[in-house]
Amino acid sequence: MKRFYLIGFALLMTFDTLTQISFKMAGNHALPVEASVAWLWRLFGEPWVYGAVLGYLGAFFTWMSLLKHAPIGPAFAASHLEVVSVMLLSVWLFHEPLTATKLIGATAIIAGIVCLGLAEREEAPPDAA
Repeated sequence: MKRFYLIGFALLMTFDTLTQISFKMAGNHALPVEASVAWLWRLFGEPWVYGAVLGYLGAFFTWMSLLKHAPIGPAFAASHLEVVSVMLLSVWLFHEPLTATKLIGATAIIAGIVCLGLAEREEAPPDAA
């Protein structure tokens, strides 16, 4: 079951990260943003928009599969690991600054997920052998 969780949450994080990075790339290529049909045509002409749609679909089906087995509290928290992965990829891809505040926030997110997972483990009934 641990392997299922590791693979599932890694896949979910990958799909969610793909979605956010794809939106950023599509938006950058469809500038300037304006409330017009011309902008929508530019936006939907970008392949990155379809990467975002695929990411959403993949994340949805992965999340539904995980929820069959995972406790909702830690699962919901772990489903937001893409905040950290998007931050790190944004530094590399978009040259966004990596500040101490961002690193502290990312550390707090990861620590919170670990704490929720440990609390769930403590509350779980022992396995019957």
